[in-house]
Amino acid sequence: MKLLIHGRNLELTPALREYTQSKLEKAVQHFEDMVKEADVHLSVARNPRVPQQTAEVTVFANGTIIRAQERSENLYASIDLVASKLCRQLRRYKERHSDHHHSPGHSASITPTTEAVINESPIDGSLTDGKEAKLPDPGVRRKYFHMSPMSIDQARHQLDLIDHDFYVFREKDSGELQVIYRRNHGGYGVIQARE
Repeated sequence: MKLLIHGRNLELTPALREYTQSKLEKAVQHFEDMVKEADVHLSVARNPRVPQQTAEVTVFANGTIIRAQERSENLYASIDLVASKLCRQLRRYKERHSDHHHSPGHSASITPTTEAVINESPIDGSLTDGKEAKLPDPGVRRKYFHMSPMSIDQARHQLDLIDHDFYVFREKDSGELQVIYRRNHGGYGVIQARE
């Protein structure tokens, strides 16, 4: 498994890297056939009066993104908690995608390797000529990702895997962007554009 560890407002010591790696390897040891890459972000709150230390892990498993985040007063405890949470989410994902949940002949798609995705053709010319570096407006962070069409049930499952309050998806039948979210009093809601 390829493991990337990033730190914010802290020094990533070899001991911290080793601890994180051992905990995550243990958490995904039964799922190594699915998990090829994991991205870990460790951070400490800037305000010393707020003893909040966060461990966030994003795992790429067979084309699906599974995300877990935990906070506590101790970074090592946060790593333990996020590893446990990730293991539970991977188990749930595997159970949903095991063969007894699909009709014969259907299985989850396989995530291509980085080498298979990289275009081997060289780049002609400069990518920066005639362009000026410009920072985005403060507080605005943009994310870009591929949106495969999916049903509402598939979007609900993705929402459960990424550990967020909402999930934006392209609805399979209409092709329109929709948002599924967790309701405060239980259940889910879907936001659709009206024509």
